[in-house]
Amino acid sequence: MIIEGAAIAIPEDNVDTDVLYPGPFLNIEDPERMRAHLFEGLDPSLRDRLVGDTVLVVGENFGSGSSREHVPHAMRASGVRCVVGRSFARIFYRNCINLGLLVLQVPGVEAAHGEPVRIDTESGEIRIAERTYQARPVPQFMLDTVLAGGLVQWGRQRSGAAAG
Repeated sequence: MIIEGAAIAIPEDNVDTDVLYPGPFLNIEDPERMRAHLFEGLDPSLRDRLVGDTVLVVGENFGSGSSREHVPHAMRASGVRCVVGRSFARIFYRNCINLGLLVLQVPGVEAAHGEPVRIDTESGEIRIAERTYQARPVPQFMLDTVLAGGLVQWGRQRSGAAAG
């Protein structure tokens, strides 16, 4: 699968979920309404840059802190197609995959706002502007989970296929 989009850069390390989606908004359950609070504690102006196909390019240990499913929900609802980072907190990484948002770990990756990004999930090649990075190819079951829209939808598809 090929994913293309424009980069939004969050180069800081150790960005935690508490600033990506602050606690006072955790009572919101609709991802479309969550969009209005994404990045609230980090830099709310980043929301204005999320136009359509966006690839977040982030630093080390991104998504540390609380296990907030609101973050990947709000990202997907805001048009984020993929998060590419130097490293991720384990629970954030799994939450993203389980909720249908692709994440790729790529040591040394960097980008500037607006740079074009092209990701080949089969080969693991990531092009950002004129730079090329190599991620591990995405395992098929993870890609299937993301393409299904998340783990629950993936399970429903599989159980429906088995029943039919």
